[in-house]
Amino acid sequence: MQTRPFAEYQLSPLTLGTVQLGLPYGINNTTGQPSYETARDIIACAVEGGVNVLDTAVRYGESEEVVGRAMAELGIADRVAVVSKVAPMGEFSSARAIDEFLEEQVAGMLARLRLDVLPICMFHLEDNACHLDALAKFRERGLVRHIGMSMMWPEKTAEVIAGGKAEAMQIPTNMLDQRFIRRGLLKEAGERGIAVFIRSVYLQGLIPMPEAEILEELADIIPVRRRLEALARDAGITLTELALRFVMGLDGVASVLTGVETVAQMRENLALANRGPLPADLQAAVHAAVPTLEDRLVTPRMWSKRMPDAVYVKR
Repeated sequence: MQTRPFAEYQLSPLTLGTVQLGLPYGINNTTGQPSYETARDIIACAVEGGVNVLDTAVRYGESEEVVGRAMAELGIADRVAVVSKVAPMGEFSSARAIDEFLEEQVAGMLARLRLDVLPICMFHLEDNACHLDALAKFRERGLVRHIGMSMMWPEKTAEVIAGGKAEAMQIPTNMLDQRFIRRGLLKEAGERGIAVFIRSVYLQGLIPMPEAEILEELADIIPVRRRLEALARDAGITLTELALRFVMGLDGVASVLTGVETVAQMRENLALANRGPLPADLQAAVHAAVPTLEDRLVTPRMWSKRMPDAVYVKR
């Protein structure tokens, strides 16, 4: 698996998202939260397959504890770059209160992950971008190496890129949601040296979901997805493979984040990732097959069936 450079790291093109290891997650999840033993086996399988980035967050239930314990038992802490995200920040009465909140957050993250230094620390909500200077203090103290943001909307993403303070960003992008691609934001971020991690590759399970199970409120996606299914069928590949290899071929992307509930799913993702990006003509065909869809269709937090990570898990 060919790595991609970022600062002192060589990042694998595939990142293991571990929200599923900390709570039942995903609109298409039928197996629930894996046991710790299964979670450890998933992480071991990922690392053995060349993955060297693990993504987690304070709000992902037991995920940080699971990842920290698994890294210790497997002896892989020095072989992976962990990305974690502080809990959403509300209103604070002073700069001191912000610092105290972040102090508690970072200390808790390091303890749960069993790390002395967190490779990449992000804010979970883009509205907290105004506090990047406060988070940078922990980089200066050597407790985190790089800071960044998890994004939701193209407009705010453009502002954060222009601000020049974020070193890493997570951006939702997939075959059905090409808003950030069409704004040129992935490419711009990459050109500025920002590590771009793509999440929501399968639109939280909607892309590979059986058509009959798609929520009625999302029915407008079906004709577009059928066009993508036709492209996959003509290419002799699955819709899942089309989705993953499409985002792997986007300009500016450092790594693509995918989550799994089973070792078999992890092995499948590794096999697909090792096939590399789509051929240029198929990549272009996917771009052309999808119009700009309404936010309500491509933003899971706007769906009536809410995702578990939309709920803050209090520590």
